[in-house]
Amino acid sequence: MGDPLYVEAIARAFRVLEVYSAGAQPRSLGDLASASGLPKSAVQRVVHTLVRLGYMEVRPRGGHAPGRKLLDRSFDYQRSEPLFERAMPVLIDLQREIGERVDLSVLDDLAMLYVARLESRRETFRAGLGGRRIPAWCSSGGIAVLSRLPHARVDDVLTRSRLVSATPYTTTDPARIRARIAEAGRLGYALLSQELQIGIIALASPVLQADGQPVAAIHITARLADVDEDEARKRLAPALMEAAHALSES
Repeated sequence: MGDPLYVEAIARAFRVLEVYSAGAQPRSLGDLASASGLPKSAVQRVVHTLVRLGYMEVRPRGGHAPGRKLLDRSFDYQRSEPLFERAMPVLIDLQREIGERVDLSVLDDLAMLYVARLESRRETFRAGLGGRRIPAWCSSGGIAVLSRLPHARVDDVLTRSRLVSATPYTTTDPARIRARIAEAGRLGYALLSQELQIGIIALASPVLQADGQPVAAIHITARLADVDEDEARKRLAPALMEAAHALSES
């Protein structure tokens, strides 16, 4: 890469671990080599080292999977960010008030990374897991954050993103996405209905620094069977914006 400080061996280890973003099932060395694009001999050395260190595991029925020690590093990251510590009381109060799922996400290049998730009683196991990534252009949190960024940054995100439908309701036209971003800027929140999952409505409002730049988004997610768009705007949006304002720097 032309970078004298770049350590290829470390990069290879992360390429192997990143294979699991496509699926959590245990994988053979051959599967890892094929998915990572690395030689099988290199993958064998990487996996052996990661297993020795606890960052990968050999499953009883065969195959290799991410190791428990990765949770230690996730814990280190979350406790190192003051925003997350300040956010939890705000998220808990919001979830108790509205009774729906509440999330906190941050923009990471082209995606929103969920760092905190407080599920409702109706949620599935995976819905409560942090670390999930959603494309910024089609998520309520992404639209909310993009509404407070310069036009050049928005253009960059849309240009480099793959605008592919997740459901029949997903908006993929760049002009309509920009209009939605502008609307979120005017309202103070974004609302998306069934864009990522059928039967689900989502709202998000940006969390701002003192200079007005967004650092995160707070989300509310509900089932359309329980909350229609009118109720979402009248009941959920005000509570959402109040929580985002409480977490923002003045």
